[in-house]
Amino acid sequence: MTIAPRMTAVAILTALALGGCMSKLAEGRVRSALVDAGLSDRNAACMAERMTDRLSIGQLRRLEALRAERRTLADYVYTVRRVGDRQLIEVTTSAALLCATGLAPEKR
Repeated sequence: MTIAPRMTAVAILTALALGGCMSKLAEGRVRSALVDAGLSDRNAACMAERMTDRLSIGQLRRLEALRAERRTLADYVYTVRRVGDRQLIEVTTSAALLCATGLAPEKR
């Protein structure tokens, strides 16, 4: 009887560990997509941290398609608005504002 609870605990801990790894992988992909979209490394890192947990995989994939040369945060937000996804626009805009104002300092 003691083996089953241990196995359950191991399974839960493994799932949590994999979830954390997946979150970091997703954050790295979002950061790369933002850099490919023309944002600075600093802004991309700050925004990716906030966007990864708030957007679906489909929404994050739409962001990957927005490649461009260097652009400002305002230009990027304008481009995202053209996608037409309300949640994507809200999350992107709030992340851009928080990162641009310094109210959401990057994790170090």
